[in-house]
Amino acid sequence: MLDDYQGAALTLADWSALDGRVEVRAFREHIADRDKLVAELADCEIVVAMRERTPFDADLLSRLPRLRLLVTTGMRNASIDLAAATAQGVTVCGTASSSTPPVELTWALLLGLARHVTTESRALREGGPWQSTVGQDLHGRTLGLLGLGKIGSRVARVATAFGMEVVAWSRHLTAERAAEEGVQLADGKADLLRRSDFVSVHLVLSDRTRGLLGEPELRAMRPHAFLVNTSRAAIVDRAALLRALREGWIAGAGLDVFDTEPLPADDPLRALPNVLATPHLGYVTEHNYRTYYREAVEDIAAFLDGSPVRALN
Repeated sequence: MLDDYQGAALTLADWSALDGRVEVRAFREHIADRDKLVAELADCEIVVAMRERTPFDADLLSRLPRLRLLVTTGMRNASIDLAAATAQGVTVCGTASSSTPPVELTWALLLGLARHVTTESRALREGGPWQSTVGQDLHGRTLGLLGLGKIGSRVARVATAFGMEVVAWSRHLTAERAAEEGVQLADGKADLLRRSDFVSVHLVLSDRTRGLLGEPELRAMRPHAFLVNTSRAAIVDRAALLRALREGWIAGAGLDVFDTEPLPADDPLRALPNVLATPHLGYVTEHNYRTYYREAVEDIAAFLDGSPVRALN
C-alpha cells in the first residue's frame, strides 16, 4: 500500500479476511524516485494506490513484471494508464468514495481567507499584535462557481446560507439547471470572473479544462477577490497564478491541490503571504478512508478468488 501518510490503511479496515493469503506492507512516505519505487515494489503482485499520488504510466508498469492487481482508491484515476495495464495483464480495480461530496475544505479555505484566520491565529500564539487585519463580510458578496456539479451545488447552498449572491458557469451549464440550485448563470467565464468576490473551482480536469484560468482570466478578477481551488491544480495555470499573487492582480488564493504533490519544500507557494494552502486534504476524511480501504480488501479478496469486482479495465 502506497502513500499511507497517516498510517491509516491497516487501522481503518479489517484486513483479517486476507490472513494467510497476502503479506501486507504499507509505505508511510511518498516514494518520488522512480528507481527506488521499482525496487520497493519488485516483489509485489498487488499494489493499492491512494488516489493519484503515484502515477502508474506505461513505463512504470513495464518495470513491474510481477504486478497482477492494481487497486486505486476511488473509481477514477487519471494517473493510471489503463491501456498499458491491460496490455500487461494487470487488473485495475477501484473503490467507492463517500456518497457525500466533501465541501468542508472549500469553506475552510474561503473563510480562512476572508477572515485572515492564519495570520491572526499566528499572531495570537506568538504574542503579536492584537487584531492586525480587517476581514471581509460574506453577506452580500458574490461567489462565483466554476462548475455546478455535486460539489459545486452543495457549496452554493452553503453560500446562500451566508447571504451571498451566487453565480455559476461551465461550458454545458444551463440557466434552468442553475435556477434549480438557486443561482444565476453567468454570461460566460469572463463575466463570472469580473463579478465575483470569491471564485471557487469545481470542475473535472480534462483537455478542455486544463489551463482554463490563465493570465487573461486572473487579470479579469477583481483586485480584492480570492481564488479557491480544491479541484485539480492544472485547471489554473501555475505561472500565471504565481504572478497574480505576487503582483496583486488578486487578493489571494486558497489551495488544496498542486501540480507536484507533495509540494516541494522550496516551492514559492509555501512562502507567499497571500496563500492559504493545505496538503490536498479535501478527500482525507475518516469516512472516505474507511470506504477506500474496506473496499480495497474486498477487491483483493475477489481477485484472489478469481472474480474481480469494480474492475476498471
